[in-house]
Amino acid sequence: MVRSGEEPKPAGRATDGTGPALRRERFLQGESVEAGVRSSILNSWQRCRSLGLSPDESDLPYRVDFDPGGRIVRAAAPVLDRLQSTFSGSKVNISVADANGTVLLRRFGDPAMARELPAIQRVPGFVFAEQVAGTNGIGLALAERQLIRVHGAEHFAERAQQSACVAVPVRDPLSGRIEGVLCFGYPRGFDRPALAAAIRRAAEVIERRLLGQSSAHERALLRAYLAAGAGAGTGAVGPRGGMATDAPVREFHPRDQAVLREKAAELISRAQRAAVDVTLPDGRRVTLVSRPMTSASGVQGVAIEALLPGSPAGEALILPHQADEPPGLAVLSAAPLSARPSLTLPSAHPAARPGPVPAVDGGGGSAGHGETVTADGDQGTAGSGPGPGPGEAVTVAGDRGAGGSAQSVAAGGGRRTAGPGEAVPGDGGRSAVDDRTGAPFPARGLVMLGEPHVGAYALAARRRLELLSEASARIGTTLDVRRTAEELAETAVPRLADFVTIDLPEAVLRGEEPADPLADLRRTVLYGVREGLPFTPPGKRVDFGPTSPQLRCLNSGEAVLEPDLKAAAGWLAQDPEHTARLLAHVHSLIAVPLLARGVLLGIASFYRAGSSFGDDDCSLAQELATRAALSIDNARRYTHERTMVLALQRRLLPHGLPDQDAVEIAHRYLPAESDVGGDWYDVIPLSGTRVGLLVGDVVGHGMLSAATMGRLRTAARSFAELDFSPDEVLVHLDNLVGRLDREDPDGKGAGVIGATCLYAVYDPTSQRCLMARAGHPPPALVHRDGTVSYPDLPAGPPLGLGGLPFDAVEVDLPAGSQLVLYTDGLIEDRNRDVDVVLEQLRTALAHPERAPEDTCQAVLDTVAPAHPHDDIALLVARVHALDADQIATWELPADPALVGEVRADAMRRLTEWGLDETAFAAELILSELMTNAIRHGAGPIRVRLLYGHALICEVSDASNTAPHLRRAASTDEGGRGLFLVAQLSQSWGTRYLPEGKVIWAECGLEAA
Repeated sequence: MVRSGEEPKPAGRATDGTGPALRRERFLQGESVEAGVRSSILNSWQRCRSLGLSPDESDLPYRVDFDPGGRIVRAAAPVLDRLQSTFSGSKVNISVADANGTVLLRRFGDPAMARELPAIQRVPGFVFAEQVAGTNGIGLALAERQLIRVHGAEHFAERAQQSACVAVPVRDPLSGRIEGVLCFGYPRGFDRPALAAAIRRAAEVIERRLLGQSSAHERALLRAYLAAGAGAGTGAVGPRGGMATDAPVREFHPRDQAVLREKAAELISRAQRAAVDVTLPDGRRVTLVSRPMTSASGVQGVAIEALLPGSPAGEALILPHQADEPPGLAVLSAAPLSARPSLTLPSAHPAARPGPVPAVDGGGGSAGHGETVTADGDQGTAGSGPGPGPGEAVTVAGDRGAGGSAQSVAAGGGRRTAGPGEAVPGDGGRSAVDDRTGAPFPARGLVMLGEPHVGAYALAARRRLELLSEASARIGTTLDVRRTAEELAETAVPRLADFVTIDLPEAVLRGEEPADPLADLRRTVLYGVREGLPFTPPGKRVDFGPTSPQLRCLNSGEAVLEPDLKAAAGWLAQDPEHTARLLAHVHSLIAVPLLARGVLLGIASFYRAGSSFGDDDCSLAQELATRAALSIDNARRYTHERTMVLALQRRLLPHGLPDQDAVEIAHRYLPAESDVGGDWYDVIPLSGTRVGLLVGDVVGHGMLSAATMGRLRTAARSFAELDFSPDEVLVHLDNLVGRLDREDPDGKGAGVIGATCLYAVYDPTSQRCLMARAGHPPPALVHRDGTVSYPDLPAGPPLGLGGLPFDAVEVDLPAGSQLVLYTDGLIEDRNRDVDVVLEQLRTALAHPERAPEDTCQAVLDTVAPAHPHDDIALLVARVHALDADQIATWELPADPALVGEVRADAMRRLTEWGLDETAFAAELILSELMTNAIRHGAGPIRVRLLYGHALICEVSDASNTAPHLRRAASTDEGGRGLFLVAQLSQSWGTRYLPEGKVIWAECGLEAA
């Protein structure tokens, strides 16, 4: 696709890499991109792909038959005019689409945009439904049925890569059905957090105007009701506007009216003919009659009448109704229309055709400029139409008619004065009510007509339920204390409050239970519809005065409502200077304690800038805070447990590196973000200057995995110090893991343990390394020339399966090479391909000149995932070789006469090494070991001295007899040789070979 004035761009690439451009490109190429892409966007991309949409498609369907004067258009046009004025001079464009995604209205902050943009972005009639336009604000808002942001490369179509938008569905306030979508479009760089709040408020105004349109239906029903009453011969409208009969006047108590209205609302919701007896608090019984009816213009509704049987003759029943408008439901007056840019319309566009715009409900007239066509065909001036506003009760007693004056109905006959546009049935209205009884009514009065109050209250209740439902989904998505608090604030703004502050003790943020919540209370979250207000910034300590609402809510454990902060002395007194600055921006406050499981975790404060909070708002804030407090406490407990497990894990890992000559070691341990696992590493000095390198991973996370890791590491070290070969060590570990599984106390396998392990033994005298692994990732070998290879090492089964062999492989490892061992958390990630990661690891390791410490850091910086889901253990070993002049070797047959010669040569070599002070102990050790080998072993006999950080004496023979240390009796002639060796050496032991054994002893050089 080529946009006007631009060069073609490759499909799938954003212009400057902003947004998930790389992930979008990978998605279009068929790769997996779950991480880093919001679920709503990814789901939309997948739907687009399943529909076979192409990102290069530039044409959208255009509907000639869209309705330019429909219900949503009438409600939205004045709001868009005001938004156009608000965004005047900016590159913001505002549009309204219907429930099918067809754009019905367009407005531009900068009129020049109407000339610069292509027709698809400036002319109504084009369809932006997701199934034809791909991922975009209008289509995704309809698909997800919620507020949606789409930024840059998140758009599926190539044409929208430079743009961003925020869109929100507009619902019918009474039915909850989506009537259309309000969308703000803007350049990518214009994105502001306040746009979401602005579009929500604008959508709410449109919804209120939709609610206001229902008053036209109510007026039509009222006229039908009056006409039916006149035709039935029930009397005329009394002097106070009541339905007059032959009875005197009696007014119901307001308490009784509330009872009747509550039951009337229930009857209206049933929408059927019914009669119900209602017992009032004073014992009287009133019959409520539900009468379905239809107005002359086809509006269907229900009238609820109260019948009072047994009333004395001549007594009139009057039910006065309040016409007060519920808070928050006032219709904004229409703003003056600002100048609109001239548009070049397609020839098929309805606005390009001459002639009047047809009336909405099929009336014969057409609406002139500035006029509104009401639902029943009445015409009035926009913004000043007569009749009750949205949510008003349409009543009889004392209320004025739709035309602003009392309706007069003549008794008995059809003579009456009708309001403008009112149709009077020829039969006097009997058909409208469909009342065929013909019997005179007892004393009666109209309680409720249609759904004035029910609609208003249902709107408020539904929005509260929607907010609570959203809170259940949004609050507590992570086990992070701070993020959970942020989710509470984001949920409440702007639908409940304009600003939210959340203050938590430092102990809660650390995962501890606070002893005194006020001791170290910190501002954790500050969130609102705009920035720059003089609230205490996040991270700072907050102190509340003894009479402040926040402290009162802590003491009482319940929410505290301050409808007018200017009159809240306690709030003003805590910090007069600070609160005075805040009063210029906020008006009302609800302070709610964050209380969960008997633990006081902090305070949530909800502020409004304009209107006051009410009791319903306070209850809603309390419910939100209660849900959030449970999630915060869960996160706190998790943080505490994770801290304990991490401390245990680190305690069980090596705290220092042993002294040895074979390798230069660097290591890292990085716990997972979500939980701590069972990864471990170890460096084990072995006999003959060899060293064992061990890396393992216990399956699972949490305390059990950490404890199991400690047991396996201890066992693995013990097996290694017995000088077992790597494959034998793995066999013993495999048996141990299987035994731990069988010892499961539940006996149900719930605690089944799995583990992987890699064990390597490096010998600096031969510069060879023997390795074996059990289901573990292979090591990396960094050669001295910079090449990196992964040795072909048999994988072996994971530990715990039992009965399967492990194979060991020996590789050459010249001095200066590096051996890199790691756990699967480094390379395995659900969002990355293992082969790609191994190649990244190869690149990061291809610097043999770097020290192991630098290599460790480079690997973590370039290869490790930014948010690891599993632990990472990393061990880098640069190998050294023992020089030839540090090794002395003698071979001799099993002849005692040669012991002296070898002993003398050994003493001369010790003198050359400068170990004269160690020579005495070494001479005795060699004598005893050679004598034992000649007496109890088999030839040939080999003697070796190794000089490194210690002096090691080795004597090997071809037999497999095991030497045993024993305490000789005073009468024994022998049996003291190994006892002397043990006393003169730091350590000693036996290492078995494929043929024969080696007895070794290590002498310290402290005296040298």
